[in-house]
Amino acid sequence: MQPSIGRAGRPTRRHVLAGAACLPLLRRAQAADGRPVVVASKSDTEGALTASMIALCLEDLGIPVERRLGLGPTLIVRTALLSGEIGLYPEYTGNGAFFTGTESDPAWRDAERAFATIRAADAGRGLVWLRRAPANNTWLIAVRGALARRENLVSMADFAGAVRRGLIRLAASTEFVESPAALPSFEAAYGFAMPFDRIISLPGGDTAVTARAAAQGISGVNAGMVYGTDGALDALDLVVMSDPKGAQIVYEVAPVARAEVIARHPGIPGKLEPLFAALDAKTLRRLNARITVEGEPAESVARAFLIERGDIG
Repeated sequence: MQPSIGRAGRPTRRHVLAGAACLPLLRRAQAADGRPVVVASKSDTEGALTASMIALCLEDLGIPVERRLGLGPTLIVRTALLSGEIGLYPEYTGNGAFFTGTESDPAWRDAERAFATIRAADAGRGLVWLRRAPANNTWLIAVRGALARRENLVSMADFAGAVRRGLIRLAASTEFVESPAALPSFEAAYGFAMPFDRIISLPGGDTAVTARAAAQGISGVNAGMVYGTDGALDALDLVVMSDPKGAQIVYEVAPVARAEVIARHPGIPGKLEPLFAALDAKTLRRLNARITVEGEPAESVARAFLIERGDIG
């Protein structure tokens, strides 16, 4: 893990600024240069929703924006941010466990410590984490309602028993299946092993696909990877398995930007942080449902919510 080097130690200031007195002039010049901020997201519903919110808020500040929504899975989007290909995207605090190679650190299962840990580590990489949303969108597994009721499946301990009895066929992303903190973490905590021939592994991370597969029995699937703030769970009659042993890391979404972007546009934190503070689990589930259940475009849902809150005109 890299320690924080402090805001004054960012490369942009160290290499470009001749002195502190130059900073206001530099920021005004950079803000007026017309360069767009590239806002990206991963290939999932909530990523498209929150990235659309970010893009619309930046445009409301008069900042040119280039959208690259649905850019890819975590590794691709994170790499693009670090390389400067993109400038800003919504990321989850829990993914800091993988970025820092500290998946076993108990800090990642505590919301405050997880945020503080990744914020400090990424400061040394020239990245800035803004305020996180108070909603734990952690990975979970949901089972088709009829099966859950028939077999009395409520928790991951129950799920483990159903796996051992050969009752479960799971749809999940490749990332969920392979990431040490996802399915393998459940397996270790609850003492089961999901047979590979009973997993339908998908390249994307869209839980709308995995949840619908479980609900509709597509390819024999009766369980699916879901997230804590998914909007379609009730409508699809899926029962989410509780995680009493706390196998999963805390995932709270926050805007993550290159430090140079914040330096160019210092109004971004003041615009985005109050918004993300309002995105609790109930709100995100409601907004996600409008996309996954009602079929509205993510940007339309984002725009309506921001106008309702008064964040944009």
